[in-house]
Amino acid sequence: MKKKLLAMVLAGVMAVSFTACGSGDDSSSGGGTSAPDSDSEESSGEDQPDAGASSSSADAVTLQIGFENSISEPIGQALEKWQSLVEEKGDGSLKLELYPDSQLGSKNELIDGMTLGEPYITLADGAFYADYGVPDFGIVFGPFLFDDWDQCWTLIESDWYNDMCTQLEGKGLKIVTSNWKYGERHTLTTKPVEKVEDLSGLKIRVPGNQIQSVGFDVLGATSTGMDLGDVYTALQQGTIDGAENPLATLYGRKLHEVASNLILDAHVLNFTTWVMSADLFNSLTPDQQELLVTTGEEAGLINNDLVDESNEEYLQKMKDEGVTVVEPSEEVMEGFREKAQAFYEQGSTFGWSDGLYDTVRAAMGAK
Repeated sequence: MKKKLLAMVLAGVMAVSFTACGSGDDSSSGGGTSAPDSDSEESSGEDQPDAGASSSSADAVTLQIGFENSISEPIGQALEKWQSLVEEKGDGSLKLELYPDSQLGSKNELIDGMTLGEPYITLADGAFYADYGVPDFGIVFGPFLFDDWDQCWTLIESDWYNDMCTQLEGKGLKIVTSNWKYGERHTLTTKPVEKVEDLSGLKIRVPGNQIQSVGFDVLGATSTGMDLGDVYTALQQGTIDGAENPLATLYGRKLHEVASNLILDAHVLNFTTWVMSADLFNSLTPDQQELLVTTGEEAGLINNDLVDESNEEYLQKMKDEGVTVVEPSEEVMEGFREKAQAFYEQGSTFGWSDGLYDTVRAAMGAK
């Protein structure tokens, strides 16, 4: 695979990065399949096309987008749009293939593959980038950091954020675009949770990174890192007591079938990024780089509209299917925010720069 990739990229023009982060305002191989049952095991990624395999010509570059979500979720629909935009606006020398439901492997496996030059793109967040050598980046996934979405978009345009992206490129990872909403992350549990104190002792699944683990631990829960594809079975068997994610993912994975209590705590306003190998990005021609970044940002805006439109629909479906939904009062939310402050007092644990919390709050325009 690597020999084929090297032959492909040497044919490209070595170019400087188009932009430090690329932030701004049944159709493919692997992407047209329906989502598997939520309790099925993740595919090992075997029998996939060769890395960089051409769909039309010998020198075409094919990037494989692997992600945990179902293709039916808003993010899957937006990825299909990104794929078609690259095809419509490009000259055929760059192509995207979609692999939902962890078909290419877990997020960590994909990121590890990128650092070895594999032609993968996946979605990841600051919490993961902290574990890959840029510790300050992790703060963007801290609980109750943002007051609203406008602060997220202000932050990704800031000098601070640009510096984080530059540091990440030094670790071999290139952020293509950052303007995608993943959604407000809420908590779904097998036992009722009406206030922060009710999380005490509950085992809550989080993605496998330190930031999100500590972020839930400070709220009183016991965090459990686990791949998304394993969560349904873990809830069903009582290995964990809950999971957190945006409504689209909770419903798309059918987790409400085995955990029927939802609290709309919005503990993280989760914007996400699409990331790939920095060396591979730099091997693309300038036109290919610009095409990838601009169409990614355009698809991000489409994604954000889809996420906003779908929230009420998913919430109503969950209610109709027997989920008890708690919409916490401002007093209850203040209890969550007070508990969360302990997270920002652990900067030395995460290896953060001095005064990072205040720096980031200023960069996002918070008062």
